[in-house]
Amino acid sequence: MNQAMDELRSIVMRAQNKWTDTGLARVAMVRAEACANQVYQPMLHLVLQGSKTLSIGDQVLEYRPLTYFLVPVDVPATGEIYPSGPGEPYLALSLTLDPDIIATLLVDEVRTGEQPAPKGFPAATAPVELIDAWLRMMRLIDRPNEAAVLAPMVEREILFRVLQGPLGPMLREIARPDGRLAQIRRATLWIREHYTEPFRVEPLAALTDMSVATFYRHFKAITGMTPIQYQKRLRLLRARWLLLFDPRDAASIAFSVGYESASQFSREYARLFGMPPVRDAARFKSPMAMTAGNAPTHQAGL
Repeated sequence: MNQAMDELRSIVMRAQNKWTDTGLARVAMVRAEACANQVYQPMLHLVLQGSKTLSIGDQVLEYRPLTYFLVPVDVPATGEIYPSGPGEPYLALSLTLDPDIIATLLVDEVRTGEQPAPKGFPAATAPVELIDAWLRMMRLIDRPNEAAVLAPMVEREILFRVLQGPLGPMLREIARPDGRLAQIRRATLWIREHYTEPFRVEPLAALTDMSVATFYRHFKAITGMTPIQYQKRLRLLRARWLLLFDPRDAASIAFSVGYESASQFSREYARLFGMPPVRDAARFKSPMAMTAGNAPTHQAGL
């Protein structure tokens, strides 16, 4: 296991200080030393080195080396990265989840009893078999002629190993086209596409074929937020990105992401990120911060 982990880390050290394409379908890697503010797509995430804390709704979650976790639907999250030590940045791998591929693994699966899917975003310790499959996947980066044939096979093995573990019930739920996760994902995708617009919950509940009360309950159970909190988090993450890379002033950016009041935007921004928008942006725009790679990162745009 130690030798396999060392080889995996050496491969992922090639990544940039953001989620980096590997050339393998749905597989990305990251080498980071600072914050972890982004919109996560449905994915499997494996921590190789360092640790990460994520704030999703009211939950503060910690992920340590040799653990993996699943993100079942699109969720906006803020957090921090903690390198293992000098010269030992946070290293991680991700596999974007394709429900159709997962479903093909369930056809011939033999199970005894139905286990409920875990709530929230729990972590599990990666077994030797899962690490070995990931290593064979990442070696394919340097073997593009083999990757076209072997990468889909190894992807299925990675998913199979997760299905056998404590997060297996959640992965099965992701593959169910008529399950609660699929219903809530329809709502999260709609909010992501219309996050600058006001909305009422009743049409969203209808979109998911649920009553309003049932929709509220399942939305918060799966995303850790109410629909309005979810929209607000999307707006603030997008605003933070624009503050760093867009020449407009904070008030203009506030209006562009859907706020009608610049003062309300400033209050909510400071509540989430710890300081007002202009001060926060100045902190990240300083030459030292940019050199250290401390700019907020996004796995997926809005």
